[in-house]
Amino acid sequence: MSNLITKEGYPYAFKPSACASCEGRCCTGESGYIYVSVAEIERIAQLLEMSVNDFGVKYLFKKGYKYSLKEREYKGSYECVFYDRESNGCTIYEARPSQCITFPFWDYFKTNVDELKDECPGIVDV
Repeated sequence: MSNLITKEGYPYAFKPSACASCEGRCCTGESGYIYVSVAEIERIAQLLEMSVNDFGVKYLFKKGYKYSLKEREYKGSYECVFYDRESNGCTIYEARPSQCITFPFWDYFKTNVDELKDECPGIVDV
């Protein structure tokens, strides 16, 4: 089981190989927020070879005092604007936000493991 990722304080492990078959459930589903910091915005804009301003206009919206990546609707569901259905992957993977990098190890899921298991087939009890 050495291919499992664990993190101290979390009652589960993550099996990354499950990503190949799940159809991006962490990038799709209910509408939500994909928060990005200024540094993340700059990195993504640079990866896309866009100015920060143009990137913001095209891909961001403001929620309170934070910025979130836009979503697009797909068959009654929502998905991150950078999710690619054909490859089942992220088009900005190299510069993806920390919210994406840290999934599924979010504080919320420490006490909502069953909800996480419904979303992510890579969750394993430890």
